[in-house]
Amino acid sequence: MPITIDPSKFTNLKVEAQDDGVWVVTLNRPSKRNALDIDTIEELVDFFSAAPRAGVLAVVLAGAGDHFCAGLDLIEHHDEDRSPADFMHVCLRWHEAFNKMEYGGVPIIAALQGAVVGGGLELASSAHIRVMDHSAYFALPEGQRGLFTGGGATIRVTDLVGKSRMIDMMLTGRVYGGQDAMDVGLAQYMVEGSSFDAAMDLARRAAQNLPLSNFAICSAVSHMQNMSALDAAYAEAVVAGVVNTQPDARARLAAFADKSAARVRPDVK
Repeated sequence: MPITIDPSKFTNLKVEAQDDGVWVVTLNRPSKRNALDIDTIEELVDFFSAAPRAGVLAVVLAGAGDHFCAGLDLIEHHDEDRSPADFMHVCLRWHEAFNKMEYGGVPIIAALQGAVVGGGLELASSAHIRVMDHSAYFALPEGQRGLFTGGGATIRVTDLVGKSRMIDMMLTGRVYGGQDAMDVGLAQYMVEGSSFDAAMDLARRAAQNLPLSNFAICSAVSHMQNMSALDAAYAEAVVAGVVNTQPDARARLAAFADKSAARVRPDVK
């Protein structure tokens, strides 16, 4: 059943609905460089659990202030002095939030600036598209702090940059920025101006797709990557059977057939 999202219920996130079905979710702890404490993680779980059933067509994920996210709130981590079991359960909540994002079926475009570090990179890697400006920099400093990643970097960041680069980032504290970050796959777009404005443009473009098509793109692809090639081929055929025969697609297919739909053309710079 459809549900509603009440933006007033969020404290560490600023949640705003746009008229076109795009929602903006902003990490709103700028004095902490938007570091992720457990309350912020719980709000991410709440929002992204509700989004697929609340008519959210696309999400722009951003950070307030000069930084996207500096990762785990190390002050909270230090002060809580958690047991191994307690911290394991904290990590499992991070995985819950980030899995809701990656597999939830709603397109998420991350607007990156400043620090995209540690858990902030884990968060960004859970989005489907990442847009960086020239201030953005990426790092996994866990090795230097006596820590290990707990929010999925070994899965998602490794998928982006490869095992050797992932290990290098953790062992040496290597920082990527600018074209180097683009070249290794940490972002798909780099812009001269505002990463937020560019992310909004992409979100609005994605929101014009049929929701069922977006659900398949933003959910099924990730699931299929976890399968054997044979199982993925079967799953792809089943998903295509459902999506490619949806009634809402008929008008778009008719427009293609009668040549009234826009054709695919290369971008002209």
